[in-house]
Amino acid sequence: MAPTVGNVLSVIMGGGQGSRLFPLTKERSKPAVPLAGKYRLVDIPISNCINSNLRRIYLLTQFNSASLHRHISQSYKFDHFSGGFVEILAAEQTLSDASWYQGTADAVRKNLLHFLNHDFEYMLILSGDQLYRMDFRRIIAQHVDTHADLTIATLPVGRKEANSLGIMQINEERRITRFVEKPKDPEVLDSLRLDRDWYGRLDIEGDQEFFLASMGIYIFNRDILIRVLDNTLTDFGKHIIPMAISDLRVFSYVFQGYWEDIGTIRSFFEANLDCTAELPQFNFFDMSAPIFSRPRFLPASKINGAQINHAIISDGCIINSATIGHSIVGIRSVVGAGSELNRVVLMGGDYYESHHSILENEMMGKPRIGIGQNTRIENAIIDKNARIGDNVRISPAGKAENMDHALYYIRDGVVIIPKNGVIPHGMVI
Repeated sequence: MAPTVGNVLSVIMGGGQGSRLFPLTKERSKPAVPLAGKYRLVDIPISNCINSNLRRIYLLTQFNSASLHRHISQSYKFDHFSGGFVEILAAEQTLSDASWYQGTADAVRKNLLHFLNHDFEYMLILSGDQLYRMDFRRIIAQHVDTHADLTIATLPVGRKEANSLGIMQINEERRITRFVEKPKDPEVLDSLRLDRDWYGRLDIEGDQEFFLASMGIYIFNRDILIRVLDNTLTDFGKHIIPMAISDLRVFSYVFQGYWEDIGTIRSFFEANLDCTAELPQFNFFDMSAPIFSRPRFLPASKINGAQINHAIISDGCIINSATIGHSIVGIRSVVGAGSELNRVVLMGGDYYESHHSILENEMMGKPRIGIGQNTRIENAIIDKNARIGDNVRISPAGKAENMDHALYYIRDGVVIIPKNGVIPHGMVI
């Protein structure tokens, strides 16, 4: 019998310090990082829950959570009678425990008494920094049908990706028999290869080799969750899952579709730019399962003679006669005449600068918020409220893959101008 969604509690892991996404996480938590012009990373798992009719959602976080709190409170409001909520549980020091979350399992354990006050049979645990679209009702139904104690969502991946993910091996009934975290040894990897007999059953096309990788999406039975957390182990992937496979009924739910772990600057950059393709891998225009976010009530964007090719232009922008290609233009962006943007993720602004503020900053030699005139930018991320002057050149060409500068950073070969950053008129990066 398929479960009713009323007995599922959803928990989204907000992640740790987000050091691999620095400097985007310098002033915000990882789930609050802007995505595709007008969204935040956390909107993806929350929208997947809402579209699956799962309305009881907790978000666990501990670093730089102020902007995340603001986004959640302004975005997700259910009516008083539905019982639905999206609530943040930030790490806090108590009389009995002064430590922060030590890992995913530790974060759930520290909030377990709070969770157990709810009436739920199953807990769905999700990551806060992945880009995918999934109907969770399917994995819940399989979990119940197989009488599983724990179900792990898995994804067929190639050998190159398998090195950096947790790889599963399954038997004929999709029960997981083996798990290896980030296998580097070629012989170990060979032994984990998905049997070709599965290709037809999973509708896998092509002749290449595949491995079943954990997506970091778990469903636990309530009693099993209590049992596996009755220890001091800190992480689900590294500790709890390997232990559970040996003595519990642990099954794999095989997901077929686009999935991207937004864990590094390069993966974040490429996932954003892919949204500008004619046939993007992740389709924000799919209204059968829309992605929700904060309603901002901004005016429509104004384009004054610009040339725009394969770009996403968000709400409330003013774009003068610039040339923009393969770029994301975020909310409230202002782009000056004669400027060129190629492969740029421009995050936009949190507010419109007043005329008085613009004049005041110009007197101090600071440009206005946005992109100035006759400026060229390529392969860069421009964070919120950045001030880029006139006649500026920004490109990672000829520079180190990773470096820090007083005014900018380079990570994975991408130049990043941090939030509230200032690049003076005429500067060449």
